[in-house]
Amino acid sequence: MAGQQKTMTGRVISDKMEKTVVVQVQRTMKHRLYHKTLRRSKNYLAHSEGDAKPGDLVRIEETRPLSRHKRWRVAEILRRGEVAEVAPREIDSEYLSMEREVEAPPAPAPRAEAATAKEADGAEAPGAAVEDTAEAPTDVGAQPAEGDEAEDAPAEEDEQA
Repeated sequence: MAGQQKTMTGRVISDKMEKTVVVQVQRTMKHRLYHKTLRRSKNYLAHSEGDAKPGDLVRIEETRPLSRHKRWRVAEILRRGEVAEVAPREIDSEYLSMEREVEAPPAPAPRAEAATAKEADGAEAPGAAVEDTAEAPTDVGAQPAEGDEAEDAPAEEDEQA
């Protein structure tokens, strides 16, 4: 039984570690009640001598424990995967620079003319703050605020006289 190792086929999703790749193996199964075909996936750490890259379709086979989680090794690369030539950050920066060039600030002239025309007619400009010049009536029985004490003092003297 020494020559009968389990084998699986999967896609390399990461090669960030030294001599180790993460292989995602997908399997299909039928739901036991609804009989719908479901797709399940599981990630395996597999030993690779650095030749497998993300996107490659590989066959992995079972081996003795090589580390805490690594019990598989890449037997062969079945098909090379297509990898983007440009990094996503470079694409992002190019897109953002093109977007800034295309956008131009809108001309504020039509809004300014409309506001000055309304002010000339005597109407208030939209968004203009309305100032309240009339003073609020004061209650006769209310106690004066801190700033009002000086104003109320002469009135009390007149009542006493």
